Amino acid sequence: MRNDLSGLDQFDQAILTALAEDGRISVTDLARKIGLSKSPTQARLKRLEADGIITGYRVMLDPIRLGLDHVAFVEVRLTDTREKALAEFNAAVRKVAEIEQAHMIASNFDYLLKIRTRSMSEYRTVLAEKISSLPHVANTSTFVAMEAVKETGLLAPLENG
Repeated sequence: MRNDLSGLDQFDQAILTALAEDGRISVTDLARKIGLSKSPTQARLKRLEADGIITGYRVMLDPIRLGLDHVAFVEVRLTDTREKALAEFNAAVRKVAEIEQAHMIASNFDYLLKIRTRSMSEYRTVLAEKISSLPHVANTSTFVAMEAVKETGLLAPLENG
């Protein structure tokens, strides 16, 4: 039975939820978990990949254990918000390794960036040498995170209702 909002049935949703929790789960274990046999589970998995719903698989690293425990959120206001300027800013942001996330925002600022570094000193260098020199940056405001309360990387439940 298809879900009208997403076009995914309960088995597709169960596959996505299971993979979001454990991307290394075997097809056999995935099939057992969702209540189908291996062949239809594998066919559904291939279809979800072919349809671009599953865009890839990656390992989740613990940034704290890697020494990257300084997180700052940066509001960025641009001098120009025409399409060409936005495209230039977006392309430049993608090249800065310390920018973990970048979101265009509907607010009194234009972008919200999540920056991850080893220390406040390293962040100050990234801000001064990389973020402030991005195309069309007018000004920035920084908010330092004291603690991550929730960072799952998982999507909200896919079910309707």
